[in-house]
Amino acid sequence: MAPKTWEILIIKHGTRAARRSDVYMNYGFYGEPDDAFRLDYYLWVLRSGDDVIHVDTGYSAAGAAKRGREVLIDPLDALARIGLRADAGNPVVVTHAHYDHIGNLGAFSRSPVHIARREFAFWTGEYATRPLFAHYGDQEEIRDLVRARAEGRLREFDERAEIAPGVELIEVGGHTPGQLVVRVATEIGPVILAADAAHFHEELDRDMLFQSMADLPRSYAALDWLRSAPAAAIVTGHDAGELQRFAPLGEPLPGLAAVIGARRA
Repeated sequence: MAPKTWEILIIKHGTRAARRSDVYMNYGFYGEPDDAFRLDYYLWVLRSGDDVIHVDTGYSAAGAAKRGREVLIDPLDALARIGLRADAGNPVVVTHAHYDHIGNLGAFSRSPVHIARREFAFWTGEYATRPLFAHYGDQEEIRDLVRARAEGRLREFDERAEIAPGVELIEVGGHTPGQLVVRVATEIGPVILAADAAHFHEELDRDMLFQSMADLPRSYAALDWLRSAPAAAIVTGHDAGELQRFAPLGEPLPGLAAVIGARRA
């Protein structure tokens, strides 16, 4: 029997116009001129036959408004257009607990939620409300994680977890204390969803760190791990060119989604 493989859908739900100095830590250290820069915001869906796994849930309208982010499509509407309902009970992977990755988690009220134990502990601990963390970690949305735990739906793990054949969660840290990446078996080989372990391909190519990192040595180590990991493709968390690297999904999300791998019957 052939190993189980998955199709990956990349869905863009938001965007932001910024400057290079807004997104790279200590940008002046590089001795380069500043320039315009665009970030896109994504969520991901894994499909294999009738099996579905959600990887992150995007930002909510409230979370976007609070931070001046543009909403291109409501994430729940985007999922509905491809026939997926948040209340269907499909598993959710939380790569890390920033507002743009857990913003609609409350709608997934029947789903088991997978998260690194260290990540949950941090965002429910004493430092999460400090200003440099609180901008990204919205306590109203963290309560959805706390609720999932109280309801017995939170699946915490340490270091690595295979949550389905061909889907492995790997804790790398750095950007947040329990930042994880997802390694997925696809028709083209293993694909790594880096989420915010690498926001942009330039971050990987030039060792330039994003402007918000909880642990600098672990952030560099995460980039080293990604560069050395055998993979057919690495999908970053916010690169504005990410959709162009893969086949467009087309309808029902024209210009907003791409697909990696073939869907298996």
